[in-house]
Amino acid sequence: MNKESKMKKFWSWVRRRKWWIILFILVAGGFLYFMGGASNNSGTGFATATIMRGDLRQVVTATGEIQPLNTINVGSQVSGTIEAIYVDYNSKVKKGDVLLEIEPSVLQASVDEAYASLVSAESQRNYAKSEYERNKTLYDDGFISRAELEQSQTTYEQAEQSVNRMKSQYDRAVTNLGYATITSPVDGTVISRQVDVGQTVAASFQTPDLFEIAEDLSKMQIETAVSEADIGMITEGLPVTFTVDAYPTQTFEGTVRQVRLSPTITSNVVVYTVVIDVDNSDLKLKPGMTAFVTILISEKTDVWKVQNSALILRNFDGIVENAGEATPDNHLAIQRMVDGEQTVVLVPYEKGLVTATETEIISDGIQDGDRIIFGRYGMQSTGSARMGPPR
Repeated sequence: MNKESKMKKFWSWVRRRKWWIILFILVAGGFLYFMGGASNNSGTGFATATIMRGDLRQVVTATGEIQPLNTINVGSQVSGTIEAIYVDYNSKVKKGDVLLEIEPSVLQASVDEAYASLVSAESQRNYAKSEYERNKTLYDDGFISRAELEQSQTTYEQAEQSVNRMKSQYDRAVTNLGYATITSPVDGTVISRQVDVGQTVAASFQTPDLFEIAEDLSKMQIETAVSEADIGMITEGLPVTFTVDAYPTQTFEGTVRQVRLSPTITSNVVVYTVVIDVDNSDLKLKPGMTAFVTILISEKTDVWKVQNSALILRNFDGIVENAGEATPDNHLAIQRMVDGEQTVVLVPYEKGLVTATETEIISDGIQDGDRIIFGRYGMQSTGSARMGPPR
């Protein structure tokens, strides 16, 4: 077989198996590239993160419902049919203003009946009194026995008590008649009306709610639920910002007024109610709106800070040759340019404010352009990262 024939057979074999050959070349090339890159990184490469200057804010977020500071439910102490209603939703009322009247005929009949009973009792009392005074004179003259005198005295005293009892019933009937006119107990705004004209009010077992009056809508409050993991950071007087869906581009302000000690368990999570005072002088906020609350716990401005993930280093093995007493708990391994060369230096530091994503670095040795070393390419992790605040 000549040389030309062998070449033809070779190229024919290559054409039949070209996809397998291409795949083999790609896999082999990738493997060689990976091994070469890993070798280079394991010898010289450091994993670094930028140390930046900026602001830090530690906050607690929650949601809550906007409500008036003081809301009064106005009810009825007597039963009857509603005859007239003088206010509606959003009506402004003053203390003593008439809100509603209940048809008074049944109550007036009770007053008349009680008055008639009182007059009858007074007549019986007057007759018993006269009888007692006559018997006393007769007893003094010796015409009747002492037992007859005492009997007339007892009858008179009982008639006197009967008058007092009838007078109490009459006063109660008059008071109930007065309850047929429902008046406002405070200055405020009617935010809810539960009844209509002609509806029957039954107050036999419990006082029915007729109106709900918000005392002052210019001052509102938000009741938020904060988990037990965050409640220890919240104190009275902390500043609060919040938004509502009705004004998505506007941020409102408030102040923590109260941290209630009564816990609530929701889905096995213990939460506490935090009450926030809100100024609503412009009356933009309305009762029932959902507020997305941010409580500012602490704030730092223009400080050195790094991502929390940059503080995962547990020792300086493979980073510096002789660390001495320095540890990642009190020193940072910094990569910086010195005389035109990348150099690793150890800088003492303390942790400051810690947020969910960033940590403040307190150190006099930090310079612009420094990068914190948190690992080396090819290194095995020697322990879990410590992401929380210093202990």
